[in-house]
Amino acid sequence: MRSPNRPQQGQGRPGPAGYRGAHRGGFQGGGGRNEPQGPSAALSDLLPRIKLATPEADLFDKTAEKAAQEIANGNKDANRPTQIRKFFDELCMWETKVRQNPGRFGDYLPFIRMMNAKVAYAFGRKPQLVDDNFRAFFQRCIEQIVDDKTLWHAKLFFEAFLGFYKVEKKD
Repeated sequence: MRSPNRPQQGQGRPGPAGYRGAHRGGFQGGGGRNEPQGPSAALSDLLPRIKLATPEADLFDKTAEKAAQEIANGNKDANRPTQIRKFFDELCMWETKVRQNPGRFGDYLPFIRMMNAKVAYAFGRKPQLVDDNFRAFFQRCIEQIVDDKTLWHAKLFFEAFLGFYKVEKKD
């Protein structure tokens, strides 16, 4: 009698993630992970208008609303308001820490930037928790944080975005 843990003849041992063997198509590039496709054309056009160092008059209004519309119209199964709220809550936490101790901004910045990795993880999950539009939007905001002022503007912009997003994403 065969051991239940032992592969049957012809099955071989499991290989690295994504390897299907030469007879079945060879290496499949990561085992079907979510590959970044990039943001939508409309969001790509909007991202350069997000300037946290010198916010334009409509940043917290029209720009935030257009970003919310584009992200809400993306992947219907991703970008749930509760998931996006988690990222906003963490950004608020870091903004509060910096406001309470501005001299430690440099110590906190690597952890603020690490939020990009958390968004990437949410993007790579199965099921996908965020899509390329949200990922690009969030990266655009985080990459501009260079001091306490831009962190504050990022928080305000994200807050405005969430207000519009609540209207656009009806789930």
